[in-house]
Amino acid sequence: MMKNVSVGSVHEMQSKWVGKTWGTLGDSITEAGGYQPLIQSALGFSSVINYGKSGCPMTAGGDRDYGATTHVGKTIDASLDCVTIFAGVNDFRLDKPIGDIGTNDIYTFYGAYTTLIEDILAKNPRCRLSLWTPLQRDKDGYDIFYINAAGHRLSDYVEAIKHIGHLYALPVLNLYEQSGLNKLTLPSFTSDGLHPNEAGHQRIADMAIPFLLSL
Repeated sequence: MMKNVSVGSVHEMQSKWVGKTWGTLGDSITEAGGYQPLIQSALGFSSVINYGKSGCPMTAGGDRDYGATTHVGKTIDASLDCVTIFAGVNDFRLDKPIGDIGTNDIYTFYGAYTTLIEDILAKNPRCRLSLWTPLQRDKDGYDIFYINAAGHRLSDYVEAIKHIGHLYALPVLNLYEQSGLNKLTLPSFTSDGLHPNEAGHQRIADMAIPFLLSL
């Protein structure tokens, strides 16, 4: 039998993020600031701090090291209530090795990601941290079938993120598999096969709002 849900509990669920703070880590899709205002308006975050760095991967090294999410994430406000990590598509584009789970080598995707998670949670264990996978892409020949110089498809980085989420008991928003953005729909939701347009940011928000409410 379905349990009755009280009006009070529904109200509590709807307002759990009202007055709370949110930090968004990621690349150009995050730096663009398109999905955050939509989510903030719906969920009532009092402030959103955008830590996105265009063109930069999660993984350290190379000429984008200055903006690597693994570095940037270690500088975020340690009092944030909610932190989201939306990275991986540039690791694929920049041929970053995935490496092995359980290492702290920040020059691999696994090592950079897990090092960042451990830093965030050591400083702020009460924050609600979640991992967002990359969207599918079809730009400059880099699509979901392309194998980069490190020997990986984009889906391999997605699987790594899911594995990390499982290891650390962190929720994963699987935009790669569930957003509906694919080679047939990317022209409607992106400006160039990669960067979301207004409709694309709305689609991200439409998925993220119930996801964040469920945490």
